[in-house]
Amino acid sequence: MLQALKTLRWAQPVRALSTVTTSAGTQPNVSPTTPAPEPDKLYSKLEIELRGIDPAVLKSYTWFATTAADHLGIEKGKCWSPRKAHHERMTLLKSVHIYKKHRVQYEVRTHFRYMNFHKLTGSTLDTFLEYIERNLPEGVALQASRTELQQIPEHLRQPPEQV
Repeated sequence: MLQALKTLRWAQPVRALSTVTTSAGTQPNVSPTTPAPEPDKLYSKLEIELRGIDPAVLKSYTWFATTAADHLGIEKGKCWSPRKAHHERMTLLKSVHIYKKHRVQYEVRTHFRYMNFHKLTGSTLDTFLEYIERNLPEGVALQASRTELQQIPEHLRQPPEQV
């Protein structure tokens, strides 16, 4: 039985790691139906909004995200947070039907933190966002908005002809 498994394992064809081999004088075979690679998009700004109930966790996560941006070579912008948290209060009756003067008040405080990053490429932005989203701590929500740079359309590039 063991001998049969060994022969089956070695009977499998061995795949090479790379299928494209080129020498100095030859070009690799490129089929004409293969589309040209699309150029990478450029983004002028990435704005990240963090929401959470613990300001210490938000501050620590901000440090983590800016350190990750440093390692990827992303230009950091302003990182800030409002002084006061957003308060949401709910007042409920303690009893089910009567005793209106006996109430309980619950409060939820939401802290915000904002970060800006500038001059990103599409691949760097995707890598950075995926990395920081995977390491998002519990109780923290992240909202990212990006501003893309685009070329001016052809009909707006040429000045109108003088009449």
